[in-house]
Amino acid sequence: MKLPVLACAMLLAFGAASSVAAQTARAQPAGKPFVWENATVYFLLTDRFNNGDKSNDHAYGRKDDGAKLRGFMGGDLAGITAKIREGYFKDLGVNAIWLTPPVEQIHAPTDEGTGKTYGFHGYWAKDFTAVDANLGSEKDFRTFVDTAHVNGIRVILDVVMNHTGPVTQADPVWPADWVRTKPKCTYKDAPTTIDCTLVDNLPDFLTNSNADVALPPALVAKWKKEGRYEREVKELDAFFKRTGYPRAPRFYLVKWHADWVRKYGVDGFRADTVKHTEPGVWKELKQEASLAYEDWKRANPARKLGDLPFFMTSEVYGYAINHGRSFDMGGGVKVDYLANGFDSMINFSMKTDAAQGYEKLFSDYSNALHGPMKGYSVLNYISSHDDGSPFDPLRQRPFESANKLMLAPGSAQIYYGDETARLLKVEGAEGDASLRSFMNWDELAANAQRGSNRVAEVREHWARLGRFRSAHPAVGAGRHQMIASSPYTFKRTWQQDGASDRVVVALDLPADKALPISVAGVFNDGQTVRDWYSGKSAVVSGGKVQFGTAAPVALIALD
Repeated sequence: MKLPVLACAMLLAFGAASSVAAQTARAQPAGKPFVWENATVYFLLTDRFNNGDKSNDHAYGRKDDGAKLRGFMGGDLAGITAKIREGYFKDLGVNAIWLTPPVEQIHAPTDEGTGKTYGFHGYWAKDFTAVDANLGSEKDFRTFVDTAHVNGIRVILDVVMNHTGPVTQADPVWPADWVRTKPKCTYKDAPTTIDCTLVDNLPDFLTNSNADVALPPALVAKWKKEGRYEREVKELDAFFKRTGYPRAPRFYLVKWHADWVRKYGVDGFRADTVKHTEPGVWKELKQEASLAYEDWKRANPARKLGDLPFFMTSEVYGYAINHGRSFDMGGGVKVDYLANGFDSMINFSMKTDAAQGYEKLFSDYSNALHGPMKGYSVLNYISSHDDGSPFDPLRQRPFESANKLMLAPGSAQIYYGDETARLLKVEGAEGDASLRSFMNWDELAANAQRGSNRVAEVREHWARLGRFRSAHPAVGAGRHQMIASSPYTFKRTWQQDGASDRVVVALDLPADKALPISVAGVFNDGQTVRDWYSGKSAVVSGGKVQFGTAAPVALIALD
């Protein structure tokens, strides 16, 4: 699929400062409110995105001896902040960034099966109260959140309540009253999914326990060495006194995770390995995180982004949108995770549902979200950091991928590099490491060839859809209805709390001529509408509109 001449001309200036400034200005929403149901979430592994400070590349004695794509590669919080300031996310229409856990990871690598593997991904925590030094400092994290907010971007923090990091010579196992180290999960029912370890050497928190436990000796020693033991204990004492919670493992974790909200103003959580803990754990976390969020907003009225409540989305592995509000754990146990603190569910079926035609995909999702899922949403994705079966793994259909993900009802998760056709299969990398290569900035700068497409052209297509989404909540949150089958045209209409929005979209338009597009019943004759794809405006006549420029997509809204 080729972009029209207009798009190619625009791409010649991509990356220039003047171009970025212009693109940033036009990325501003047209006065419509932000709603999580229409969020465009950019998911990145901090270590694999952008290296903004090379002085922190080797913390805690870590070395460059990891297996292929299994060591730290230099990405950091300063690198994300730099890209926010450049306007990269705004130009893409992104209004939320989800980053993998920035907490301090185990210091040493594991050496099992695939060779040495470090905790570059953030899921192998050693200390939930500290920023990993390979990613930066507390100041870097605060600057990142503040910069995101100034640019209209919310921050979603990935949180782990299920497990610690693996045990190594430098990273001892947590005490037996904190974690279990066996048996390994068999995933047959709730007990064999919750009361077990996900894999060997991944100690599992005793989230079912209400017994008081003392701080792990290794953590006490660490905090004393860092000169913050008294402060941390004082805060814990105040937390347990205020809440009345027992000093059980899960409530330490609740406190530590809520602190990231209270200190920095994080706007939401993406909860990891949700079905591997008791469902009520997440409700307890949501309650404390929500209190922390309101405290932060009251203390920082000039730094907050609106007054929406704290947001949480759930990673329940295998959840599909057609499950609605009932997830089968096996053994006759079904769980409604949306009744346990979550506002949204990550939709694992999008990657396969995307093989369907546009109308079936869009209408099925709309019916689900405005039926069984009403009041909640899903976070759709086509690729991720641990899904070995992404849609279009070889990046041969990047335009179709963008159309289906960015225009599907629900919120959209762009996995870093979806928009630049970053390769998901890397020679020499084993398992999920292949999905986690460094962001392909060099290919974007060079407008490299990827199959029959150019990388910068792919990104520009994603950006046009993203800017349209950002400005129009109807895209993800509205009700879907087909208008015409040829060219395929649909409308989305949305209304909430006195605000409303309506759009018309036409897809797979011919590359050689401009066609009239039906907007009857959405826009009236005599109204001027704008196509966000070509940038052209036109007046509706006879229930149709024609923009005079051939383009593969039309994204139509009131000018």
